[in-house]
Amino acid sequence: MLGDTQKTYLHNYLQTSREALLAKLDGLSEYDVRRPMTATGTNLLGLVKHVATWEARYLGEVFDRPFPEPLSRWDVEADRLADMWATEHETREDIVERYRRVWAHSDATIDALDLESVGHVEWWPRDEVTLFAVLVHLLAETTRHAGHADILREEVDGAVGTDAEAMAEPQHDAAFWAEHRATIERAARAAG
Repeated sequence: MLGDTQKTYLHNYLQTSREALLAKLDGLSEYDVRRPMTATGTNLLGLVKHVATWEARYLGEVFDRPFPEPLSRWDVEADRLADMWATEHETREDIVERYRRVWAHSDATIDALDLESVGHVEWWPRDEVTLFAVLVHLLAETTRHAGHADILREEVDGAVGTDAEAMAEPQHDAAFWAEHRATIERAARAAG
């Protein structure tokens, strides 16, 4: 039987991933947190907005504990990508603070329910799920998007690490990374 130890373990990992995602915004300009970095427009602030929206949904409406603020709809075509970027009217502070409010709401759900509590995910083929399954899914998704943010941040200014302190202390200089990349490029070409 799953209990408080497992719930605490999952919750702690979720919190670590949440904080790592937010740290990727530290020290960047408004432009750099918003600019599209991939062909599909993926951007740092949009990742935070997206993760906040879906965490609010998974640990809110799935367990009949809706987040008290409006969420973009997943089932309305015009709204499907609205959570993936910030308009010029949405501030970084607004999005970050909303994510922190989502954390508080989600944490209350996690605290109130046991891991075997059942919720309903209407957008999944099998809609009946446990809190355990939702926490595992949410942890995987948050970590996945934090990984996206790792790569985007490295592209913006070369910063790597999971928090502001680690990103401020480069492990190697530009010459080291250029040679490392060249080694990988030579191996790729030789294999091809």
